[in-house]
Amino acid sequence: MKNIINYLQQHADEILFDIKRLVEAESPSMNKAAVDRCGDVLRALFAERLGIDAEIDEQETYGNHLKFTLGSGPEQTVLLGHFDTVWDQGELALREEEGRLYGPGVLDMKAGLVQAIWAARALKEQDLLGEKRIVFLCGSDEEVGSPSSRDWLCQHAAGSAQVLVVEPAVAGSGALKIARKGTGQYQIAITGLAAHAGNNPEEGISAVQEMAHQVLFLHALNAPERGTTVNVGIAQGGSRINVVADRAVLGIDTRVTSEEEASRIDAEIMSIKPCLPGITLEISGSQSRPPMRQTPASRVLMDRARLIAGQLGFAVEGQAVGGGSDGNFTAAAGIPTLDGLGATGAGIHARHEHILVADIAPRAALVAGLILADAGKEGDTHVSG
Repeated sequence: MKNIINYLQQHADEILFDIKRLVEAESPSMNKAAVDRCGDVLRALFAERLGIDAEIDEQETYGNHLKFTLGSGPEQTVLLGHFDTVWDQGELALREEEGRLYGPGVLDMKAGLVQAIWAARALKEQDLLGEKRIVFLCGSDEEVGSPSSRDWLCQHAAGSAQVLVVEPAVAGSGALKIARKGTGQYQIAITGLAAHAGNNPEEGISAVQEMAHQVLFLHALNAPERGTTVNVGIAQGGSRINVVADRAVLGIDTRVTSEEEASRIDAEIMSIKPCLPGITLEISGSQSRPPMRQTPASRVLMDRARLIAGQLGFAVEGQAVGGGSDGNFTAAAGIPTLDGLGATGAGIHARHEHILVADIAPRAALVAGLILADAGKEGDTHVSG
């Protein structure tokens, strides 16, 4: 591992430059043109650093998904990530201060993608790839639940020896993510009857009053003892303060640790009935990601990561987290999956989103070590180089 970390440290300025290039190509999930422009920058980085181009999965609504393949051996490692972000264009500025790089999507998860490219480059430049094949799967819609990419990524990950997800590490500790909750998103559109709030309020049916009843019911579904959370994150209704509201909308986020809880929550939400006479409800959505559970095979990956990190001079542990990623899909498909291998930092989806510049090379080296390890053999954690 010494040769790998030395190589990456020698190229630290170039890696940071590449991260900045990718972050400056802003890519809000629902802006296809912007996401595709970011995809073009990503393709340029792969061409310049690894000499490969993408297989493009064209999309109409979302950005195009990109698959890159390095090597042609029988043993396949998937490096999994996404290049869309939660930030609208111009909302955050790129800046570097006191060893931290701030910017839209820098932590979630453009730095991780660049670190993965350089991890592979380090192996290629030192003739360490051997019979291995690395497939990079870069989705464009992860931040909105991967509606167009989930089947695509599972198709191309099938049969892999391992999936290494270069999503950010756990904030504060730098821990890897060994388990994730399953996630769901729902919307309830509420229709009532408008009336003048002063002259004839009795003729109206308030969608806002109905909304209040439903928020209380939904939050009562929380079951922390089972690891289940239900959050009404959006509650909008009404048009004027002197009008009995005839419309309201709820946006709901769910997190579960088991398929049984996913089924229970889905059934509860989809069977909701109005509380007020005359109200109609339109309910849409589903459980979008299955839970990611730790398995014996993923424990082997975690053990391997601990050993490699130790060879690199730092410690790393595993942690279960509440957020979901595309690793949920590959884990549910039975492929050994380890998540949180990207950048360290803090502020995911927050205005202070940033990475720790000093950790870029060590984290890229950890990914390189996991690629280099013999993924086909349980318990094999020896890595040379």
